[in-house]
Amino acid sequence: MVTQYGIKLAVHLMTNHFGNVVAKVCENLLQRGPLTLQLIVQLTELTPQQVTSSLLILIQHNCVQAFSLEQQGGLEDGPKADTQYMVLFSNILHRMRFSKFLKIVSGEFDEECKELLHGLLQHGRLTLKQMVERAKNMIEREKSSKREGICEDIVQENLLKLLAARYAERCPTHEAVLAAPVTEETTAKKRGAKSAKRNEESVTIEQRVLGAAAPMEAQRFSIITNTGSNVSREISTNASSSMSVGEKRKYDSLELDREPAAEEEEVVLFRANFEEFMRRLRHKACIENVRTRLDDGSSIVLRAMLEAARSLEKKVKTEKPVPLSLNTIFEEVMKSEEGRGMTLDRVRASLAQFGCSPSARGTDESYSIDLKKIVELAQNDEVSLTLVSKDMKIHVSVTKRCLTFSTLQLESIVLKRYGRDAYRMFRLLSKTGRLVETDKISDTTFVEKKDAPKILYKLWKDEYLHMEKLVVAGARQSQFLLWKVNKPSLQEHVLDEMFRAALNLSQRVAYEREKEKEFAKRTVLCPNN
Repeated sequence: MVTQYGIKLAVHLMTNHFGNVVAKVCENLLQRGPLTLQLIVQLTELTPQQVTSSLLILIQHNCVQAFSLEQQGGLEDGPKADTQYMVLFSNILHRMRFSKFLKIVSGEFDEECKELLHGLLQHGRLTLKQMVERAKNMIEREKSSKREGICEDIVQENLLKLLAARYAERCPTHEAVLAAPVTEETTAKKRGAKSAKRNEESVTIEQRVLGAAAPMEAQRFSIITNTGSNVSREISTNASSSMSVGEKRKYDSLELDREPAAEEEEVVLFRANFEEFMRRLRHKACIENVRTRLDDGSSIVLRAMLEAARSLEKKVKTEKPVPLSLNTIFEEVMKSEEGRGMTLDRVRASLAQFGCSPSARGTDESYSIDLKKIVELAQNDEVSLTLVSKDMKIHVSVTKRCLTFSTLQLESIVLKRYGRDAYRMFRLLSKTGRLVETDKISDTTFVEKKDAPKILYKLWKDEYLHMEKLVVAGARQSQFLLWKVNKPSLQEHVLDEMFRAALNLSQRVAYEREKEKEFAKRTVLCPNN
């Protein structure tokens, strides 16, 4: 969801990282949606060279994706549509989380893996050759000639680790080609009008573009290249040895079908996989909530289930992972030091605490964890993070960074900003879910009738409530005010306030750093003062 202050925050980040020209191009894409190069030049009043350079920078750092629309009858039957550029708002915000991503990798791998990821985050996209050159430059600073010979092997090994953990991936194609839009009549004949409408609403243009640009799943986390060099052959051997039997067989068959012309040098770019990092942060939030709400054993079982199902998840916010057999869950629990003391009955009891009922799959019991339910409980329990905005303090859940607002969080915001009377009225309207007249709200919540309209009007003015006027004609015309909570609009409003708070904090940090630089400069010029 891109809000007013969300755009301002994104532009602020782009200005700090890449300068005003790049930020201006990014701002127009955020405000107007996908645009062609010609339109961006017209809207920004920049030169074509400036716009082209800015787009290349944004693409390099995974903040923009190019795409074109396939013409009716295919690209060969008609002229190719102009290339459009779409900004990736979430990827811009991920730049604020780079330190968290590095912390995750440093907890699982050594310092060299962390440094490799740091290079991917810093430069956006790198080839294997560029990673090796970067590592060699670091070695030269240490003046260690002994390590130069094994530098390539170290980089390859570390990249394989990141790819195996899905912390790194191959970059998407530089320009995705979307299929021609299907006409309403054709879709209605095949699936029905209602089904077509649901599909159209459920899939956004961003999801379609990213899906078309993404490499095949078999290649996405593969390091194998077709360069024909010794390095590539060695990497292929290492990668093949790490595959399962079925995967290796598929790879061998592809190698046999490969034409000699395909042995030309291939430039493969790699980048950090933001989706995997966000999945890990989301899972961590759920595990911590279960540990607090239930016990350590339950959190161990949940972590084992999430780890076992991780490779099978198709999207970041999977609400219900694939069912796992009890034996599979128990084997994954036994892999951790804390889980080795648990019995099979204890694991089964923890699954019952989650509300998982066993289902029959052959002769084994199978369980599927309801992540959506855990997320909702986490949202209701965790309201501890204090977010400072203009004239208020909002308590929101840490899990909000990856999830949506819960009703309890919204009520907590109203309580802390407007007081207990406003909280009771907002809670009533939230539970009722329909329009309620002013006097009825006052009577139900025991709020003075002279104060109720003022409080409700204040909540309406700040976009927390929706108001409708009802005029009753008769001998004496009467007017009634009806109120209700518009949750989608309210969530957008509160999210916008969070972006505003983050923008204010970021601007304050930049201001304080600038003051430190000025103070240091004055100290150097006037040491006696």
